[in-house]
Amino acid sequence: MQCQFYFILGLWTGLLDLIGKFDISLEQIFSQTEYSLLNNLGRVNVIAFLLNSLTSAIALWYVVQRTKLCLDFAVTAHLVHLVISSIFNAHLPKTLAWWILNITSVALMTVLGEYLCMRTEMKAIPLSMGAKVDL
Repeated sequence: MQCQFYFILGLWTGLLDLIGKFDISLEQIFSQTEYSLLNNLGRVNVIAFLLNSLTSAIALWYVVQRTKLCLDFAVTAHLVHLVISSIFNAHLPKTLAWWILNITSVALMTVLGEYLCMRTEMKAIPLSMGAKVDL
């Protein structure tokens, strides 16, 4: 899940950077100062992060396939992101925007992932497998 989290986040960030004609850098993913709604690059990064949470919810549906485990996988992916971001910045993220974005992303990824998994789990299970055989 962590590999797809960063792979898809990189794809969304790269795609939006190409559209907005911004320079692609790792700071867009790991730096806490790059998530600001006050400039165009910050808005692009926020949009990429939220789109990543939507696509990660779909990955939860395919990989996890259990409603009860969606929260665990979503929180774990974001906790690993917190650790990597802390190492990249040499300190815990201090900006309120970073924390709000990550908490929103966890909630969005969890709720959508649980919804998709619940729809799959609630499908009717066919009981008849074929013709009845009397023994």
